This record gives sequence, C-alpha cells and structure tokens, in this order.
Amino acid sequence: MINRVVLTGRPTKDLELRRTKSGTSVCQFNLAVDRNFKNKSGEREADFISCIAWKKTAEVMSQYVKKGSLIGVDGRIQTRSYNNKHDQRVYVTEVVVENFSFLGGSDKNGQVIKNNQSSSNQNNDPFDSNGQADISDDDLPF
Repeated sequence: MINRVVLTGRPTKDLELRRTKSGTSVCQFNLAVDRNFKNKSGEREADFISCIAWKKTAEVMSQYVKKGSLIGVDGRIQTRSYNNKHDQRVYVTEVVVENFSFLGGSDKNGQVIKNNQSSSNQNNDPFDSNGQADISDDDLPF
C-alpha cells in the first residue's frame, strides 16, 4: 500500500513544542497550502491541512519553523478518533510529518526568510558555467 503526502505551504502560527505524558516531543500545526487556481472572484484560495510531527522532527521544527515561513513537508496521512470531554466521538485526519525542508522565500508580510543552508563561496553544483559535468568515472554507480 502507498500512503505518501508531499505538501508545500506556510504554517498559520508559530509552532509550539509539547510533550506527551511519557515525555515524547510532539508538535501540531496547520499548513496553509495555496490552490493552483483562482475562484470566481479571482482570488487564490488555500487549504488548511492539519499536520503533526513527533520526536526530533518536532523539536527541530518548533525551534526553526515560524508562522508564514515556506516549508515543504513529506509524510503520510493518518486517521484517528477519540472521545472528547462531552463523550462525543471526534475523528481526526492529519499528515504525520516524517521529513521537512526550508524552502525560503518570503512570508506574507514581505519578510525574507532564508534557507537553512550554509552560505559558502564554494559551488557544490557538479556542473560548471559551461554546462559540463565535473564527475569522474569513479562517481558513477554503473
């Protein structure tokens, strides 16, 4: 079976790290994902996707991901249910984040958000300006 989700969007608020009773780190947030089309009024709508991250992923995300920052998440869809304090059954569908990436860009206030990549003067691209690859035969897997 395949259960894979890849999303690009912006968190609707700063992420808050919590801990379960057993001490496991968890972070829940909504990711605003723009639709690829505009509505009848010419406005772009967004879907607000519930996401949850666990353990080290939750710790890192809560520390570095802020409201409005552009991120990519990779994970799986999970459904669960529980009884609330009024003894009503509540059903939840969410994306369990397994990996994420900082995509940079700017938030909705125009603040530039930098990628979490080291700023080095070295060019790690194996292709030089002439479009020629700087790869030896030993680097090839075949």
